[in-house]
This record gives sequence, C-alpha cells and structure tokens, in this order.
Amino acid sequence: MVRLRVEFTTEPFDLDEAPAHAVVAREVIQSAELDAVDVGPFGNTAEGGADAVLTAVDELLRKALDAGATRVSLQVNVIGEGGEDEK
Repeated sequence: MVRLRVEFTTEPFDLDEAPAHAVVAREVIQSAELDAVDVGPFGNTAEGGADAVLTAVDELLRKALDAGATRVSLQVNVIGEGGEDEK
C-alpha cells in the first residue's frame, strides 16, 4: 500500500485567533483515518495510506473553501509502501 504525506495551510491568516476555515481543515484531518497528524499555527502535516490521505484532502479542500478560505496551499509526497519510508 502506498503511503502519503500531506502538508497544508489555509489562508487568509489571522494571528489573533484561528479563522473558521483553519479550524474546519484541522477538524477534517484530525477526524480522518490517518496514522500521524501534526497541526500547528503555520502548517499542518498528516500521513497515512493513499486512499485515506486523498479522501481527507478532498474533504479538506471542499470544507475549507466553503468556510471562507481564499487559498489552500498543499503538498503531497509519496513516502513509501507498506509502512516503510523509501530512501
């Protein structure tokens, strides 16, 4: 099984409190069936099987844009197969 890592941010930024689109995006990632999730104020990362990551990315994009995001930056990397990182 191919494993993926997704890194993403949503904009516009608000340093005083997390905007609705950022909260929604984090909720999608945290509730998805992913192996590793790291959320932070300036970027978020998640890892898992390809199907789970791609499903989460689809939902994340739709919900973040619906919640007011004007830009979503993301990067998806293949990190290995069968749980092993490729070097």
